[in-house]
Amino acid sequence: MCGIVGILGKGAAAPRIVEALKRLEYRGYDSAGVATLWHGELHRVRAEGKLRNLEAKLAAHPLEGEIGIGHTRWATHGKPTETNAHPHASDRLAVVHNGIIENFRTLRDELIAKGYRFATETDTEIAAFLVTDELAQGKTPAEAVHATLGRLRGAFALVFLFKGEDNLLIGARQGAPLAVGQGEGEMFLGSDALALAPFTDRIAYLEEGDWVIATRESVEFRDAGNNVVTRRFIKSPAGGLLAEKGNYRHFMAKEIHEQPEVIGHTISHYVDLSAQRLKPFDWPCDPMSLNRISIVACGTASMAGLIGKYWIERFARLPVEVDVASEYRYREPPIDKGGLTIFVSQSGETADTLASMRYVREHGGRTIAVVNVPTSSIARLADVVAPTLAGPEIGVASTKAFTCQLVAMAVLALALGRARGVLSEAEEGARVAELVATPGLLAEVLKLEPAVEKIAQTLAQARDVLYLGRGAAYPLALEGALKLKELSYIHAEGYAAGELKHGPIALIDSAMPVIVLGPRDPVFEKTISNMQEVAARGGRIVLIGDAHAAEEAAVAIESFLAMPDMAPTFAPIVYAAPVQMLAYHTAVIMGKDADQPRNLAKSVTVE
Repeated sequence: MCGIVGILGKGAAAPRIVEALKRLEYRGYDSAGVATLWHGELHRVRAEGKLRNLEAKLAAHPLEGEIGIGHTRWATHGKPTETNAHPHASDRLAVVHNGIIENFRTLRDELIAKGYRFATETDTEIAAFLVTDELAQGKTPAEAVHATLGRLRGAFALVFLFKGEDNLLIGARQGAPLAVGQGEGEMFLGSDALALAPFTDRIAYLEEGDWVIATRESVEFRDAGNNVVTRRFIKSPAGGLLAEKGNYRHFMAKEIHEQPEVIGHTISHYVDLSAQRLKPFDWPCDPMSLNRISIVACGTASMAGLIGKYWIERFARLPVEVDVASEYRYREPPIDKGGLTIFVSQSGETADTLASMRYVREHGGRTIAVVNVPTSSIARLADVVAPTLAGPEIGVASTKAFTCQLVAMAVLALALGRARGVLSEAEEGARVAELVATPGLLAEVLKLEPAVEKIAQTLAQARDVLYLGRGAAYPLALEGALKLKELSYIHAEGYAAGELKHGPIALIDSAMPVIVLGPRDPVFEKTISNMQEVAARGGRIVLIGDAHAAEEAAVAIESFLAMPDMAPTFAPIVYAAPVQMLAYHTAVIMGKDADQPRNLAKSVTVE
């Protein structure tokens, strides 16, 4: 969620740190800062708000020095003020921190009793003063950091910069990502490879509990037990992936329009396109031995899991349960040795999802990770990785990562069905053909954007919006409501259309837009009945369905978006695009920041 950068370089560090921080803006943040070392002394510049505010302050008060650390902060403890912005400092060091130190209150009271005085409301200052206290006892910086790490509880990544040490950075990770980049006589630390891409493509990742002692000439990795360990440097592809908006106003708009391409890449990873057959999948267990599937995820990824449930139960005839990871990890569910758990995450660093995966593995369960970052913590921990090939997603609200997750879930469902003998070879071919058609269908749907924008003009005036869907369109209704809430801050709810009469129908009046997702599936006639219930109560219906859907509904419809004809099986992949565009354009019309909605972060690496 927060972004960390550290540089042991040859030239001015501050401008390079800001450049790297810009690559981490997608994580979401509300303040930023830089600290450097110049002639052995620490100097800091921090600013509330966006990086442009920090750049303006640095222009007025430049920071000298070839070593430094920087940070984009998403507030967890304390308001998003300049005072609470990172780096935090004592008279001996500065530190940047991603995550939450859970026992900070106890440690704070202990330090106050020793005479330390705190300037901020954050938990990060605890780390700064604990290390300072250890230094005061005569320990070296490395010894002081190691002693401190043993006292911290929670999920965090830390990078320390020490007064008088112009060739030393020390970093650590526990439950939050941290990477090391190696250059020519330079060393870099960052939250991910994307941040370090302007400087190097040689990247090593700290494993859980690792800490690292870095100089310009060398790097020493140590594990939680203080043993020197080897972490392999790999050539990262991130160097060519600097995200640019191109001709789009926002990254989100660009990423919506990238979906035909990226879901095509993801499909081609799993499908032999020439034979219209699935490629072999490396299951972590015998599919015939399975008696159930669990899917665990957060946010939009959990919506992908809910849609995957419909597909797996249909094609593999296995019962599926879907849990949000923040509940699953604390529920202590029994782990069935005949089960398989699928974890879905864009970043592969989502704290609750990662903790849930650890729980399953500790209890002997088999795991698959559906993840967009193959070097992430979740990917490295899983028995098997089912990658999504969405590429870097900068917009906070997930779009192309979601549709790629849907592709991966569809493939897993078909592959399970085939492996378990539920699907015949002919059925496999037919379903694969339908999946392969989705990129082209998505491209057609994107041409409807002017019509979507017109609908959004009306939607932007609403206070409350209801989304309805049946079958696999029900989770997509949940996702549509989530997107509108995220981006426009309009209150929205998603419901199974059949549940309308069990409560939500009380909300229907002439001011309530009701967005109906109506693909031509086996329950389409039931969806029409639900639209008639809405119309009878004066509801404002926005129908998304095929060319004949409005005519067949035979009710008053305020707006109609005519989708291309398609097989219903994987319609959620295609119908996701208008749902996303509707939320995006509504937010833009209302003057909201579609890329960085308030209070949200891209990669949620804390609880």
